[in-house]
Amino acid sequence: MSKETLSTSETEKTEAPKIKLALQEKYEEEKKEEARNIGEAKEPLHPDNIGTETVDQLPEPVGYRILVLPFTPKEKTKGGILFSQESLDKARIATTCGYVLKMGDLAYKDKDKFGKPWCKKGDWVIFARYAGSRLPIEGGEVRLLNDDEVLGTVSDPESILHLI
Repeated sequence: MSKETLSTSETEKTEAPKIKLALQEKYEEEKKEEARNIGEAKEPLHPDNIGTETVDQLPEPVGYRILVLPFTPKEKTKGGILFSQESLDKARIATTCGYVLKMGDLAYKDKDKFGKPWCKKGDWVIFARYAGSRLPIEGGEVRLLNDDEVLGTVSDPESILHLI
């Protein structure tokens, strides 16, 4: 018998040629590629996972401006409900809380207007919903706020209610 046919006898077993499935092969290749890149996957930026290298690559605020990293809401609630990507994106845009990354050289220097600085680098601040200029970066966005757009500071951004 030739190799192309199957034998029914137990003494002589040969394999049938495998059928090529292009879509299945493509799917398996993509799965392997994802497994290789899993370490390189970008998480949303958060003060805990942002390094000094990343902060150094961000734009330097000039004058009275402040560079703020908006709060990123959690993808899953305490009860286990997952939010859609669209809902998370809307929440990131409309967030009212952020982490101060950098401050311009003139921020809070006007003693008549401010007295003492309202915030410093490393503080969580509250600002108006659509305040500042949004700058998209890999892993999220940052905002450039005027120093007088800061409304207050908070110790824990989770304590502020973020509606999705």
